[in-house]
Amino acid sequence: MISLSDALKVSHDAGMDLVEVSPAADPPVVRVMDYGKFRYKQEKQARKARKAQKQIEIKEIRLRPKTGDHHRDIKVRQSRGWLEDGMKVKVRIRFRGREVTYPEIARKQMEEIAAELSDVAEVEQKPVRDRRSMLMVLAPIKDK
Repeated sequence: MISLSDALKVSHDAGMDLVEVSPAADPPVVRVMDYGKFRYKQEKQARKARKAQKQIEIKEIRLRPKTGDHHRDIKVRQSRGWLEDGMKVKVRIRFRGREVTYPEIARKQMEEIAAELSDVAEVEQKPVRDRRSMLMVLAPIKDK
């Protein structure tokens, strides 16, 4: 155990900084190091970790309760491609006017879409009503 003044003298003679490593310990633990170099290495490591992180992108398809089968098939095909690329897909059915009084039509459409994409996707969030729309989130199936 070295006194604070001796530790400061040693660090000053070495041209380094005296850095407190563990302040909660009794007595506190300090280290003689170049603090600027230490911070640089930490930031560089954090940058490398952020770069290695995988960003999950969420794509959205918007439909209406009266959307035709052909248009829905195109949207489902588009969603299949996104899911195969590892993206999540948010399916939104928007209601206009009196369509709001028939949410079962939208729910049936959502179930059909989920069934069509069941080989590449799983339902992450079941269909939920949100004011004038209904939402469902599909996530790609994780490899076993």
